[in-house]
Amino acid sequence: MVVTVKLYATLRKFYPDLGVGEGMRVELPEGATVGQLLNHLNLPPDVVRVAFVNGIARDENHPLSDGDEIGLFPPVGGG
Repeated sequence: MVVTVKLYATLRKFYPDLGVGEGMRVELPEGATVGQLLNHLNLPPDVVRVAFVNGIARDENHPLSDGDEIGLFPPVGGG
C-alpha cells in the first residue's frame, strides 16, 4: 500500500530535501501501523508527538490503509 506523509516543524530536518508542506509517498506492507511507519522512516520514537491520519489523531497501533494521508508533528512548547 502507499500512504502520503507530511512532516511538520523540526521533523523536516530528517528529510531536508522535502519542501515545506510537501508530502512524500511511502510504500508499506498491508496492515502496517503508525508505529511501523515511524520505524520505516527511521524517526527516533521521542521526536514524534502526534500523528494525524486523515485529519484524526491516532496512536502508534492504528492500522493504516492504502491512500491514507499522515501528518507527523514533534512536541510543541510555548507560552
